[in-house]
Amino acid sequence: MSARLLALSDLHVAYPENRSVLEDVHPTSPDDWLIVAGDAGEVTADVQSALALLARRFAQVIWAPGNHELWTHPKDPDTSRGEERYLRLVEFCRSIGVLTPEDPYAVWTGPGGPAVIAPLFLLYDYTFRAPGTDTKEQSLARAHEAGVVCSDEYLLHPDPHPTREAWCRDRLERTRRRLDALDGELPVILVNHFPLRRHETAILHHPEFAQWCGTEETDDWHLRYGARAVVYGHLHIPRTTWHDGVRFEEVSLGYPRERRRYGTVRPWPVQILPATGGGP
Repeated sequence: MSARLLALSDLHVAYPENRSVLEDVHPTSPDDWLIVAGDAGEVTADVQSALALLARRFAQVIWAPGNHELWTHPKDPDTSRGEERYLRLVEFCRSIGVLTPEDPYAVWTGPGGPAVIAPLFLLYDYTFRAPGTDTKEQSLARAHEAGVVCSDEYLLHPDPHPTREAWCRDRLERTRRRLDALDGELPVILVNHFPLRRHETAILHHPEFAQWCGTEETDDWHLRYGARAVVYGHLHIPRTTWHDGVRFEEVSLGYPRERRRYGTVRPWPVQILPATGGGP
């Protein structure tokens, strides 16, 4: 079997059913690479055990953090917060050979390549506001009225940044510098836990949740950086969409109750390269 570049996200391995799914994730070639687009788990030990298992199986694992991995959960013995928590996870990944947004971008040279694989760590800045609102404060109030409030408000601490949107601005600036430095000779696979475009959140049952799903600053990044594909998760709505001729893949596993409700609609992990199927 030829090598493949695969992707998954939102493992949430605290659920026994999801842990069982993870145990069944295997490469079909010794040269397969795997992208993990965030939310392996909610506590440090779960995140580490999931990534370590995958790193033992795949030739290369590439990780971008999700919001749940950045939580300081009351049940987690690891009480680190914010940037310290993120950097601890980066150091763990490096110790087991997993690439992170802080490492040099790898180049996939297998079938469908070459392509630069760029894992990103971007957050959100409340610019995906609830319908009919003009400010963050109004949007948050609407979410509270609807009873749709992301647990990030209580568990994702931005230390040492004053707010999550300030942390987002810092990450945007750092990431732009790295992507702008690419020579543009190779296409790029952009990997981020959150969708890069607000359009992807239009499918949400609760539109108030979109404010915790990204930033309008990245709306054109698939064009600006010559993306061949964009890989993301977070929404727990796995699907393929196309924008401006670029393939967008939501690759989440999600919660067991969601899979029981909606069923499995495609193979998982999702094959990114070589590309399968047609275009838009």
